[in-house]
Amino acid sequence: MKTAERSISFLMGFFIYSLIEILNRGYTHWTMALTGGMVLMTLYEINRKSAMTLVKSCFIGALFITSTEFSVGIVVNKIFQWNVWDYSEVPLNVMGQICLPFTFLWFMLCIPAYFLCRFIHNRLRAECFS
Repeated sequence: MKTAERSISFLMGFFIYSLIEILNRGYTHWTMALTGGMVLMTLYEINRKSAMTLVKSCFIGALFITSTEFSVGIVVNKIFQWNVWDYSEVPLNVMGQICLPFTFLWFMLCIPAYFLCRFIHNRLRAECFS
């Protein structure tokens, strides 16, 4: 069942993050779709633990997403020079790849992600035992 859970969470992250970017910026980049999938799949693994509280999940999620964003940004923006995003004009940025305001945004986006991950887990577990 783990493969199905991971696949579903990856695909939901892939499509939901792409949709969020398209609605906000008017476009997205394939690397962001893959990153969104990987992030939600990882958040799913974090949120499967019954002891995980919402606040703790959001804090861990925001740190994970920010570090992932930095790593992906170094590769796609600095090494490959694809210029997918640039936070240079945003206050409290690091190399234009991450910034404190977006870390706060990731924290807030982890709230619905927490409940989505719990829903996926509970739904798949219910189907498994019915």
